[in-house]
Amino acid sequence: MELARVTSKGQITIPREIRKKLGLKPGDKVLFVEEDGRITVSNSAQAAITSVQSQFQGAAEDAGITDEQDVVDLVRDVRSQRRKL
Repeated sequence: MELARVTSKGQITIPREIRKKLGLKPGDKVLFVEEDGRITVSNSAQAAITSVQSQFQGAAEDAGITDEQDVVDLVRDVRSQRRKL
């Protein structure tokens, strides 16, 4: 358990161990999420990646992509189509 103090401006310093666990570096943004009466703090970049990954889950299967060669073929087709534009 870590402890932080709130300043008169509402600011806190996130303890070093928590920053390390969240993978936070200077300039990073944090995300506060309220769920079931609890507030969680997370690295906003990691949360965005996780969100995108979950949105694309199953997309490869839906597109018929089953192996690396399918990806190579898809990239080749897209590049070919773009050259025609």
